[in-house]
Amino acid sequence: MTGRRRKRSTFLPGLLTRHARNGVLSAGTAVACAALVSGCGVVPGATGDAGDDPITVMTWAPEDTKATNKPGMPAFARAYARWVNAKGGINGRKLNVLTCNDHNDSVAAAKCARRAAKENVVAVVGSYSQYADSFFPSLEGAGIPYIGGYGITNAEFTSPLSYPVNGGQPALLAGLGSALADCGPVSLIRPDTIAGDQLPPLLDSGLKTGGHSPSRDQRAAEDATEYDGHADLALRTTTTDAENEGCVVPALGDRNSTFMDSFRRAREEYPDVRTATVLGSVDQTVIDATGGASGPYEGSYITGWYPVASDPRWDAMKRVIKEEAFDDNRIDPADAGVQTTWIAYSVFHKVVESLGGGEVTADTVAEALDDGLSVSTGGLTPTLRWQFEGKLASVGFPRLVNADVTLQVVREGRLVSARKGFLDTTRTLENADVNY
Repeated sequence: MTGRRRKRSTFLPGLLTRHARNGVLSAGTAVACAALVSGCGVVPGATGDAGDDPITVMTWAPEDTKATNKPGMPAFARAYARWVNAKGGINGRKLNVLTCNDHNDSVAAAKCARRAAKENVVAVVGSYSQYADSFFPSLEGAGIPYIGGYGITNAEFTSPLSYPVNGGQPALLAGLGSALADCGPVSLIRPDTIAGDQLPPLLDSGLKTGGHSPSRDQRAAEDATEYDGHADLALRTTTTDAENEGCVVPALGDRNSTFMDSFRRAREEYPDVRTATVLGSVDQTVIDATGGASGPYEGSYITGWYPVASDPRWDAMKRVIKEEAFDDNRIDPADAGVQTTWIAYSVFHKVVESLGGGEVTADTVAEALDDGLSVSTGGLTPTLRWQFEGKLASVGFPRLVNADVTLQVVREGRLVSARKGFLDTTRTLENADVNY
């Protein structure tokens, strides 16, 4: 059933257990039945079983903006729905995917969330937005779970209705800091935004673990057309130690390429420095476009959430793309947004399967996850299981259940694994000085 569900209070989880709340609701239902005397077996607009109604979800991301764009995420979500439906749906029910452009704007993000509530979606799956303060109030008010967000905001790791599949920016930056502990001076160039403000202490937590001093924090406009001044300042900052090569860390999302254009011109007048960044800001396409083996990323460490795109564990996702979106150039299997969307929909698929022939609503989806459902992702992440208070609750990330990252390096122009397996950043994040 996909009809309108009851509202879920975001305050109740701290006061009552879910089973206690159900008991209160059951008592209220009995009173209502007594008052109505008859006809209590059927609620208007609902049926006794799930029926054959489509299961409606939403995926949103920014498109056609001057800053960060993630068109591959909604495009892959639609391809996934076509693939699932061609195979008979989930438990025999069609999957209906609505998409929304958040325009990298707080007002548009809020509109997407209000539309999700109006359309009675059972979940928002595999989405990207840096405006959590704008969209979470509507989702929480309607009780809609947020499964597999990109991890760009702290709220994705605090909301009781958020179910992240990766460690987001916190894990990436903490892992990168650990990898750069042998660098000389480190300079971080990041967006001058609320989301960007969260990045320096996360990188510094990793540097601190390795006994390194904090990075130099450089704020930059996320939609700038050139970064000449920032590139020059970063080079001056990181070349002060003649005995120890410094590291420049741009974390500007889609504007990383713009920064590197400025950086490549400026670095000719300075001693050598290393560059490093996080996946999402750089992928193989960006490395190729900036010169490959002769470009500025050669030798760079890059942290990601998942195995490299050439890993056979991605074969199932690639089959979906090949069968349903082979000619859609928005969908890049090496893009971290597309990969996150695949994992998020894989989680959602398994949640619905766990419900059998029962109702599929926002409530039943969230309750299945809250009741400790464990989800395997075929080795792309550790087994995922969400608890109300995770290991990182003490540092403000109660919903962060996967702190693993992969360490990759650019060798001969190709992004390859720098070490086997995953790096668990849990202990590093426990020491992060994050401001709220």
